[in-house]
Formats: sequence, C-alpha cells, structure tokens
Amino acid sequence: MPAVKDASSLAVGAGPLPEWAEAIRRKYLGGEASIFILHGNIFDRVLSNGRLWELTDFLAHCVLWPSRERILHLDPTRGVRALKGKAEHLLEAPADDDWLAALESSVIGGSDKLALLVSYASSLMPAGEESFLSARDRLNAVRLHRWSLDPALAAKDNIVFLFSESLPELNARLLANPRIAAVEVPLPDFAAREAAVKHVDPDVSAADATRLAQHAAGLRVIQLCQLLTPAAQATPDDTARTALIQQLLGPSKDAIDRARKLAALTQGMAVDEIRHLINPEKPASDAAPVDEYAEVLKVLHRRKREIIERECAGLIEFVDASHDLSAVGGNEAIKAELMQIADAVKAGETTRVPMGMLFVGPMGCGKTFVAKAFVKSSGLSAVTLKNFRSKWVGSTESNLEKVLSMVKSLGPIIVIIDEGDRSFGSGGEEGDSGTSSRIIARLKEFMSDTDNRGRVLFILMTNRPDKLDIDIKRAGRLDRKIPFFYPEDIAAVDASVIAVAKRYRFSLQEMPEEARHALLSRLVDYSYADIEAVLLLANNAAQAEKSADISPATLEAAITDYLPNRDRRMIEYMELQAVLESSRRSMLPRKYRELDEETLQQRIKSLRLELRL
Repeated sequence: MPAVKDASSLAVGAGPLPEWAEAIRRKYLGGEASIFILHGNIFDRVLSNGRLWELTDFLAHCVLWPSRERILHLDPTRGVRALKGKAEHLLEAPADDDWLAALESSVIGGSDKLALLVSYASSLMPAGEESFLSARDRLNAVRLHRWSLDPALAAKDNIVFLFSESLPELNARLLANPRIAAVEVPLPDFAAREAAVKHVDPDVSAADATRLAQHAAGLRVIQLCQLLTPAAQATPDDTARTALIQQLLGPSKDAIDRARKLAALTQGMAVDEIRHLINPEKPASDAAPVDEYAEVLKVLHRRKREIIERECAGLIEFVDASHDLSAVGGNEAIKAELMQIADAVKAGETTRVPMGMLFVGPMGCGKTFVAKAFVKSSGLSAVTLKNFRSKWVGSTESNLEKVLSMVKSLGPIIVIIDEGDRSFGSGGEEGDSGTSSRIIARLKEFMSDTDNRGRVLFILMTNRPDKLDIDIKRAGRLDRKIPFFYPEDIAAVDASVIAVAKRYRFSLQEMPEEARHALLSRLVDYSYADIEAVLLLANNAAQAEKSADISPATLEAAITDYLPNRDRRMIEYMELQAVLESSRRSMLPRKYRELDEETLQQRIKSLRLELRL
C-alpha cells in the first residue's frame, strides 16, 4: 500500500486550481498514482494569475513549482528542456533517440522531487496490436508500466505526466494499469469562458461577458481569445474590411470601435457574407441605444459552428431547423408527447426530460422531419452525429471521445443520430479487433450518465430497431420509444396534405367533402414522403397548366400516375418492430393497439423467415 504523501509534496501556487488539477492533487496526495495521463483539451490555454498559460507551463509554474526541485519537459520532436533545475546531460539527444531510457536514471534513480512532463505521449507509446508495433513502441509502454510499479518513484516523491489528446491513441497496457491515473482536461466551462472574455476585454460589462461566455460554449479558451482579439498587425484586407463594415454600420454610436472588432471576427468572409451579417438595411440611429456586442455575437455564433465542425473532422453537423411542430401534419399523439418534453426543457425541469428518445418506424414516415421540428420547438441547439467509424486502429474510439467531449461542453443540446442501426448496430463486428463492442460500451456509458439529464438529449432514429444493441434501448438510455406509422385514415392523410400545402405555399381548389374524402382515401397507407411527392407532382402539373391552384382533376391524375416503390412485407415488418418497441400503447394505430405480444412475435418471426432476415 503506497504511503500517503504530505500536502507539501504537491504545493499549490497562487490562485485556485481548475477542477482537473485538483483531481490530480487529490490522487497524488492520496498515494493512488505517481504517473498521470492528461487527455482531452490539452492544447488549450489555462488562465491563471492574470496570464494565459500552455498546459505544460501551467502545470510547471502554477502547480508543481513550489514543491519540485527539478521539472523536465520531453517533446519527442524537440528533446528535453529543463523548466526548473538543471539537465545538461539530457539536453542532447541520445544516439538512438531513446529518450525514455535516457531519462530513467533521473526518474527512478536520481534526485528526489522531480517532475517529468511528456508531450505527444501517443507517438512514443501508440495504440495497436502488439505484433504490429515497433520494438521501441513496445519497450516504451513496458518501461512506463514498470515505472508505475517501482516503489522508488513514490519514495522519491517523483511524478510523471503523459499528454495525449485521446486515451484510445495510447497503448492499452498503460490504460489498464491501476497505478496510472487518467485525468480528463475538459473544454472550458462557463466560468472559464467568462474569465477569458474579461481577460481579453477588461472593459466589457458583466452582462456582455455573460452573454459572450454563453454563446461561446464548445470553444477552447485559445479559440475564444483569437476570435475576440483583433490581429496585431492590420493587412490591406483588414483595412478594407474595416472600412466596409464602418460604412455598413452607418453613423451609429461607437461605429469605429465596433467596426474594428467585427473586422477581426470576419477574416476570410466574402463581402456578401459580411453584408448579410451586418444587415445595413436597418442602421441604428444615434438616438437609439446600440448593442455593441449584437454583431459580435452573431459572428461569434457562426465562427463557433465552423470551428467545431472542422475540429470534429466533419463528425458532427449543426442542425438548422426551419419549422416547428406546428408544421407537422397528423401525428397528434407524437406532437403532444414531444411538446410536453419541449416545455419541460424550456422550464428547466430536468426530471421530466428523458435521457434519450428512440424514433422508430418504416422509411418515409417523418422521423427526421419531426426531429427537426422538435429542435425548433424546444429552442435547444442540436447536432447530427455522423458515422465516426474509421479503418485505422484507435481512430474510431478517438473520434467518439472527441465528439462526446464536444457535445458535453455544448449542452444543453440535442444529439440526433439518423439510421442508428448502421452506426451502433450489433452486426459487422468480426475482424474489427473489438472496436464495435468498445464504442458501443462507451456510448452506453455516456448515454446513461445521469449528470447529462436535461443537458444532452439523444434522439436515435431507425427503421430496424432489431439491429440495435439491445442494451442501448433500455430505460435510462432511451427512455421514450416513439413509434411512427403511415397515415391510417383519411383524417391523417388530410392533415398531412394541409401541412405540405402550407409548407410549400400552394393551395388545393375547394371540392365537396365527399369527393375530397374519396380522393384522399386513395392515399391511406401511403408514407408521408409519398404524399408529399404526390402533391409536388400535382403542383408541377398545375404550374405547367398556368393554374394558381391544384384542381381535383390534377390531384387525381397525380395520384393515379404516382407509383410508390414499396415492399409491403418489409414495411409490415418495420411497423411491427415499431409496435414492439413502443413505450405506450396509446401511441399505436388502432389496428395494432389491441395486438397481444404472442401474436405480434409470431407474425414478426414469420416475416423474418419470408424476408430471409
């Protein structure tokens, strides 16, 4: 049992420590570990004592400095440099570039109270199958493993930090070692972002600092500072852009200062984009109060989205919802359910908000359309999670970790996963070295984390829930299973027709109710996508006839002409899967509401045999 160290062995410099640094301090003083892996937001800056520090310098000067006699920093591309104390014999590269071997005598057999910081640790101890790793890579992992178990490391009060942006990029031997502690450096929280805003702009008001910090969720401190700080030297393009923005702002209050700020934020934008953002059609008068950060927030929001989507390598995409639930035709039970959740989200009643929702039903039944409508009605930001699988070992896990870290920092947020059976299905795991099982396990862990309730809401959509890992669908991960079906009666078809006509801004000519019902009855059991296609076909015909409205004859011709491409048995199979997954009987169509489970399972089994699934 390792001895518990005295508090002075990891003394704290001036100012409070971030939570992750306090976690390191607790674990070290408690004797849990002397080697730490710092992962996540390791390339950011930390604001401390009125200065922005690189992470290695922050650890050295603000955490370790008072208690360490020597602090060494190893960068595989630059070698070793002494941040405190002397290391002349280590400053020259070893003949074989085996830095860890050269450092071992200092870490294990050298003087007391040494700290070693190792940047880009994954380049020295990468993940991968043992047989595919080089001898040096394998030996480095073994060396660190041996250090962690050597009593001399703790006895001499020495400490080692390994920096890796993603844990899965490191050798699995290190991650499984209980004497090596992994500590995540998260993206900056609201308090850290607000402090960064005030550091960059000391004159900003408390209210404006709060607004900027709220809108900057998901950005690193260094990115936020770069966006809010004008370039040190203005180029001719900067000068021209400043002049353009000042012209667009007009004779408003503080136009010159606002133009300079906006010029720094709009670097790389086209003139038309700048004109659209500034909106010169409504210039503020001198008499009107001017919100000098309104344009800054608008540009910050746009830049943030670009930065996050680029940083996540296209793995997530922000959702722009142009319609709310009022634009959804039919599906009254579903809309009522989702409106209750939207109201709970707006009221901040997290206990009424599910951890996640499963939208299940055959193709073309409106799952994606309703999901986007819910985004608009809830008022939350939303991202679509794309397929993050990669052929490279460790990359898939790294991709998932990057996305989950970003999502958590952006909360409250909705995460939409379309065709979830493809991304998280239980099939196709052979030959992937266990990658599929690992990412599913990590996703389950994140989805069931109750700290995320009310902050991260998953919406997973699929027409084949039978392909999903069964444990993902349990309560506590996907609490609400909402089934989608094709319109089962004329009323549902009529509601869908009205909604489509309203959305595309065309109208149907009036007709007797009996004739209308007879016509629309032909669309019963069509998918919502098919109904939309029929109406668009009819509208095209009406436009060709120079008619402002769609006549009954034109609509009838479109219905007759349109051929829905559907496999009836497969659609029935998907509908029965939706029935099987549904959380509530009241949300089922009448034809399925009284179906007993035994009959349901027998029919599913029969269809599975017929379809050879």
